[in-house]
Amino acid sequence: MEFLDKIRKRKKNTEDVLTSQKADRRILNHVPDKTKERGDSERRGYDSDKIHSYEDYIAEKESGIRYITGFEVVLKTGKKINGKRKFICKSVDVSNTGMLLELSESDYNALIDTTGLKAKFRVTPGSMPEGYEMRVSQKIKVVRRIATEDGKYLMGITFTKHLHNYAAANKDRYMFTASVILLAFSVACIMLMRAESIIYFKFNKMLYLYSIITAVFLLSRYTFGAFYKPVKVDPEYTPGVTILVPCFNEQEWIQRTIISCLNQEYPVDKLEVIIIDDCSTDNSVEKIKEIIDRLKNESYERYEVADRLSYHVQEHNAGKRDALVVGAEMAKHDLVLFVDSDSFLDPFAIINIVQPFKDPKICGVSGRTDVANTYTNALTKMQAVRYYIAFRVMKAAEAVFDTVSCLSGPLSCYRKSVILENKDNWINQRFLGQKATFGDDRAMTNFILRHHRTFYQDTAVCQTIVPNKHSVFLKQQMRWKRSWLRESLIAGTFMWKKEPFAAVTFYMGLVVPIAAPVVVLYNLVYVPITKHIFPTAFLLGLLLMSLLMSLAQLLLRKSSTWLYGMLFCLYYELVLLWQMPIAWVTFWKSTWGTRMTPSDVEAAKAKEERKQRHRKNRHV
Repeated sequence: MEFLDKIRKRKKNTEDVLTSQKADRRILNHVPDKTKERGDSERRGYDSDKIHSYEDYIAEKESGIRYITGFEVVLKTGKKINGKRKFICKSVDVSNTGMLLELSESDYNALIDTTGLKAKFRVTPGSMPEGYEMRVSQKIKVVRRIATEDGKYLMGITFTKHLHNYAAANKDRYMFTASVILLAFSVACIMLMRAESIIYFKFNKMLYLYSIITAVFLLSRYTFGAFYKPVKVDPEYTPGVTILVPCFNEQEWIQRTIISCLNQEYPVDKLEVIIIDDCSTDNSVEKIKEIIDRLKNESYERYEVADRLSYHVQEHNAGKRDALVVGAEMAKHDLVLFVDSDSFLDPFAIINIVQPFKDPKICGVSGRTDVANTYTNALTKMQAVRYYIAFRVMKAAEAVFDTVSCLSGPLSCYRKSVILENKDNWINQRFLGQKATFGDDRAMTNFILRHHRTFYQDTAVCQTIVPNKHSVFLKQQMRWKRSWLRESLIAGTFMWKKEPFAAVTFYMGLVVPIAAPVVVLYNLVYVPITKHIFPTAFLLGLLLMSLLMSLAQLLLRKSSTWLYGMLFCLYYELVLLWQMPIAWVTFWKSTWGTRMTPSDVEAAKAKEERKQRHRKNRHV
């Protein structure tokens, strides 16, 4: 235990920065009332005249979400009050429609019966969801005033223009215009450079062929991603769903994950949640029991928590795949949803992710995974851009052909029958004689893709915690590359049977990253040394490719993180790219790097023993 404590201290991350929602008085505030005694419109006072579709209903509910803040707000009056026109206060919480302010007693009394107020403030990054960060200056209306018993003076205000409408009028249209122009310019430059590759093709066939394949692959992803559309919600289509949460040493986040899984806008009798603990060595099981008891005690009987929420503890650590199979065998519904133990579902994730299953040919659907701790540091911001483009562009492009090649672990849904049909092959999968211990999402996707179709539902959203330290991030990326190599080679044996364009782009996507290290070495090392030519064209091509990622983030999400897309591309070329050849010769390793699995503990012990032997030898 002492050894494990030392390892945990060494791996302890810096504190993550997460957007914080104001807690509702009901812990399961999104669960529909099965008795129908009170509907959402009665409880929240929604204007039914504004709601014409389920999408309008979702937008209306999301507008009311309040986020805990603390940024400065300047209130301006049309005329001087007590010699002042400006009053500085603090935002307590903010939503799309209004804000709660904390004032000093003198300012609170001075602003009684004041009309014509104007508020100026900056929505700081991380205080609201991505895309809301901006400077705001608009008229407000005071709707309530509160003097609390503990001496605080609060004032509730509403905006004359909702923040998303304000952004559309004052920020988003300029971002949209700029990003479209720059995207068009970047694409035009890439196409001109590839035209040059065709002209000079005979002088270096392999190099120019690679550059053409790379350009066609990336441009096709962005093009088809632009044509993608998620399946619209039919509120009457609510098949039974069992959520499976495999857990191993996730005491920090597991309770939040469980709450998000149960707190869904989905019929009570159609949803169950099963947590499968894979013999954790920390306090995960205690945390699971604690939150289950709390949910049972604090929720109304009409939510049937006792019948819908359960947990199972494995007798020994058997791995994530075994835990998920155990859960699938326990599941009582026909659809099973896999959710990672450090991921948090949006309240409308389930109702959205089940919609593609109306098509009987669809047997697996991936939702979108956003980064929960985006604003922690530069590394997490880079990952936020990478995640969004990987889902909204890359998976969306694959979804056009119903051939999504990876139903990602944080949020993916399957037909239970397909899971059970392939459970033995999945659990006992081996590659070149070695047991496959990770890459479970890609492996199961391959089993499905052989005979069925897969889809991506962008409106089904979850948030996940990503590594905020480079050492952990690099280990995670190495693990992903090993599983990507293995499963991509396996998928290559049957993807040729799919739609021609889907098959061709898949094989392009397989060749590009594998050959990339050789191409980079040739252009940045061999050519300058032997030919004495500076690689201007190659570097310009890299710049343009990185611009595509950043500008797509700016266009689609309008987030302040967009520049980190270019930083990620640079990081990839300098660091991540060189993991690929290492992955080829270390595919047999089974360590995770992001959590202390038994394999990680064993590897850490071996490393510690080597260090001790080295110290002893040095002192001898």
